[in-house]
Amino acid sequence: FDREIDIGVPDETGRLEILRIHTKNMKLAEDVDLQKVAHDTHGYVGADLAQLATEAGLQCLREKMDVIDIEDETIDAAILDSMAVTNDHFQTALGQTNPSSLRETVVEVPNVQWEDIGGLEDVKKSLQEMILYPLDHPDKYVKFGLNPSHGVLFYGPPGCGKTLMAKAIATECSSNFISVKGPELLTMWFGESEANVREIFDKAR
Repeated sequence: FDREIDIGVPDETGRLEILRIHTKNMKLAEDVDLQKVAHDTHGYVGADLAQLATEAGLQCLREKMDVIDIEDETIDAAILDSMAVTNDHFQTALGQTNPSSLRETVVEVPNVQWEDIGGLEDVKKSLQEMILYPLDHPDKYVKFGLNPSHGVLFYGPPGCGKTLMAKAIATECSSNFISVKGPELLTMWFGESEANVREIFDKAR
């Protein structure tokens, strides 16, 4: 081919438009914020968002299975009126779906708080300033012309709390956590280990 068109992963605006398309025929409760769902689904493509919307609808349906007779060809109108997809349904669906690009990678949503980490107060403060402040106060960074950090490298001996600290940051940011062991990247073939590292970073982005 003499032309290549890269169809990439949609950004937050694109994800919001896709979610609106897949939920336009769904009855959504007032607490559903599609903007927040779009924000929380970084890395999701159109098919992933369609699956997410379907799973949220199924969660709503499962709650009414005790009052629905599946052998009947129709469902009572009163039951249909009482059914609406809520924010809880979407949150449950988020926990059961992953972006297509990460399905071969072990992804977890950690639940580690700062209080779970003893000591390292200076490190905690530095991480909050480098990672959390730009996310919580982006307007101030724009106002003062500051550029947030693009990445942080932890180093230290085994068992000193590097992984736990990364999980705490992921918890604070409500982000996925991808754990990769060194031996998983190493191979006997020339150049393949480097390619594995690049692939991991591409998936993380």
